[in-house]
Amino acid sequence: MAKKAEAPSDWLAPELMARVRTIQVRTHKLVSSALAGAYRSNFRGTGIEFESVRPYEPGDDVRAIDWKVTARVGEPFIKTYVEDRTLILQLLVDTSRSMDFGSGEKSKREVAAEVCALLALVAGRNQDQVGLCLFADEPGLHLAPKKGQHHVLRLIREVMAAPAMGRGSSLARVLEHQLRHLKRRALVLIVSDFLGTDSWEDQLARLGRKHDVIAVRVFDPLEEELPSAGWVDLREIESGRTLDVDARSETARAHWAAAARARRTELVARLRKARTDLVEVSTAGDVAEPIARCFARRAARHGRR
Repeated sequence: MAKKAEAPSDWLAPELMARVRTIQVRTHKLVSSALAGAYRSNFRGTGIEFESVRPYEPGDDVRAIDWKVTARVGEPFIKTYVEDRTLILQLLVDTSRSMDFGSGEKSKREVAAEVCALLALVAGRNQDQVGLCLFADEPGLHLAPKKGQHHVLRLIREVMAAPAMGRGSSLARVLEHQLRHLKRRALVLIVSDFLGTDSWEDQLARLGRKHDVIAVRVFDPLEEELPSAGWVDLREIESGRTLDVDARSETARAHWAAAARARRTELVARLRKARTDLVEVSTAGDVAEPIARCFARRAARHGRR
């Protein structure tokens, strides 16, 4: 069961707050009118909202009669509605221990925060609300969807400040939670390194039938390819297991790369089975470009401009 959001902490370590501000500034620069336009053309609210009641007029649909008001005033009244073009952007972010890894300037968690900030800012331009659910081996902190710059800053801070939870990540549990609690149609972004081993295809497929779902895989280049750098001491963050690898060996590097390709191939197959789009973001690369490419592919597939 997800934790309800508490009041934000009044104090954060200065270095963490500086990183949060850096992410905020960096992502503000990445938000372009083209990216905002691609978001708007891809994801549109499709619901209707109750507006008011008015007296019945000949020709009105009798199915729209508000029987409670009609009984109270003694003459027929009907309900009127307005189209709701806003959308909920729901961010599901992995905060398991493996997300704290980074071989360069940024960790996977910091890149996940950049992805969240970028999409939240783009959604804000479209007057959409943004919600957040952190997860590891079970759903964690939950922030209800809201608008506003202060809320975006809070989202970034929570992603960066949340303690690494559990051993591994259980995507299936957080998807089940969303299936139960996400009532309005939403765009759901799952931001994770997808290194968990649980089975989640069924839950993801069911969520995709009700909502628009995109998987954002965050990875570090060192996870894909070992440099030729002599003996390397490695420690698996989540299990604590250590491993010494002779990175000078072509065979060792080939095995490492082959294992990474196999993990990715399996993930692509599982997402394809659940009919879910994939965006891949490297800790050493640009955050906005892969997302823009995904939006362009989706627009072309659906014949949108």
